Amino acid sequence: MRKTAAWLATRALEQLGVRYTFGIPGVHNTELYDELNASETIAPVLVTHELSAAYMADAMSRLSGSVGTLALVPASGLTHAASGIAEAMLAGVPMLVISGGIRTDLPYGYQLHEIDLHAFMRGLTKATFQPKTHREVQPMIYEAYRVATQGEPGPVFIELPVNLMLMPGDADPIPEYDEGEPARIHDAAAVSAAVELLRASRRPGLFVGWGARGALAEVSGIAEFLQAPVATTLQGLSVFPGTHPLHVGFGFGPAAVPAARNAFAQCDCLLAIGTRFAELATGSFGTKVPANLIHVDINPKVFNRNYPAKVTIEGDAAAVGAALLLGLKAAGEARASDGALQDQIRRDKTAYRNSWYAHDSKGRVNPARFFDALRARTPPDALTVIDDGNHTYLTAELYTFGEPGSVALPTDFNSMGYAVPAAIGAALARPGKHVNAIVGDGAFAMTCMEIATAVAQSLGICYFVFHDGALSQIAQAQETTYNRTPCSELPPLRLEGIAVATGAHYLRLGTDDALERTIDEAHRVAAAGRPVIVDVLIDYTKRTAFTRGAVRTNLKRLPLREQLRVIARALVRRITG
Repeated sequence: MRKTAAWLATRALEQLGVRYTFGIPGVHNTELYDELNASETIAPVLVTHELSAAYMADAMSRLSGSVGTLALVPASGLTHAASGIAEAMLAGVPMLVISGGIRTDLPYGYQLHEIDLHAFMRGLTKATFQPKTHREVQPMIYEAYRVATQGEPGPVFIELPVNLMLMPGDADPIPEYDEGEPARIHDAAAVSAAVELLRASRRPGLFVGWGARGALAEVSGIAEFLQAPVATTLQGLSVFPGTHPLHVGFGFGPAAVPAARNAFAQCDCLLAIGTRFAELATGSFGTKVPANLIHVDINPKVFNRNYPAKVTIEGDAAAVGAALLLGLKAAGEARASDGALQDQIRRDKTAYRNSWYAHDSKGRVNPARFFDALRARTPPDALTVIDDGNHTYLTAELYTFGEPGSVALPTDFNSMGYAVPAAIGAALARPGKHVNAIVGDGAFAMTCMEIATAVAQSLGICYFVFHDGALSQIAQAQETTYNRTPCSELPPLRLEGIAVATGAHYLRLGTDDALERTIDEAHRVAAAGRPVIVDVLIDYTKRTAFTRGAVRTNLKRLPLREQLRVIARALVRRITG
């Protein structure tokens, strides 16, 4: 048959179950957009900026079974989207990045958008592809999808030259995509060794990350069998439910909340599943890990990178978890619970929350009261999208995620501007689910105009904007270290003007007294299919456990002379004003 590459690519994406593409049409991909527009199963979504397209695709992949897909122009389209693609790369999120390309059938150089796309994309993706003929288009897209979704997931890049998309060529009929059986590697001897370490331990603990998102039954079974506390990484916030009596919070080192620090204080054997022990997950590498570390991950490159492991097991988290649980049950009876650990966790969580309630927010919105009111008035299966900033750690420490797979946020790449567009991807990924976005005013300013896309798609998203007029996470670190906050104060931003410009509804939340009625009104408007901007005048004067712990850890890591210099400078500036 003779078909264009645009037709072939669209049919291949249909076979892969792609539901949406995100991007902006341009001279190099108009043929692709024409074919996508004609598709009965794929809806192309026009965005205001390609950066937002990448965040939407990221959320689509995190929160649904459909891979997030970009349809971009080359050069500027890719460079604009780069931060979102890199976020997916470091977070282990699959993504298909498809762009048009310059004509390859012409002898001319300096064509429009002509840069080395593959040199640019190699550092941001698992692999790059460029078909030379029409026959290569469909098999190459299938192979790109396999690379994106198998092993540790990540983005891949596909360049479709415009001449292949515009002009028909000979191609083979498109077969159905055969996913095959995913590799579920695990070493039986290593599993046995891990079981022995866990059985011999007095105070085992579990640390689970994004890689364990499909292993809730196995993680819960192991934790309950061992009566072991469970901490999550930041990206893995909803991997293990916060409502479980063995859940302690995000992290377990000096930058963790008291419930986690206390539960893991005497941990003598740690089972880590689906985590790379990255900087945020470990409170800037301040976490101490016991010598008996069992590390499970699908990517063997993470083993022994930051913490030496006694046992390493390469494989799918659910498969390895099932083998470990089977081995534990075969080796003896489950540990009986005297209730002491669970009582301690409950008391520590209550005391920490009460410390926030007791804090004087001086007429602004108290974070703990906000999150408790939001949790009480939000459906249990709602989706939460979080941006990067001080609000990230407030949410991680004060909000309870009861539903697995219900949260998306930027972590290792840690880019601001994520939440506004990612919430759109979340709403499209899980139709009918309520979506709350938690975003600071600095991050909101980066991508807020994308709410126009939410309006165009009739998506009722609640955007809770923590508005304090500063880049607060950085400002707090600057204040501690320098006793001044250069370039952290934001220019005045009138959020009601953004609501008018984009077509969203606007609500102001200025005091704790207005929490319940304002949240209820936001949810009412959102339920009718209209996005809502809630202007939350938040109080940031109380620091999170993460901020306090990470600052102390980084200070202690400096040579003693530098520690004294930093402390002395801060003291002098406090005294002199």
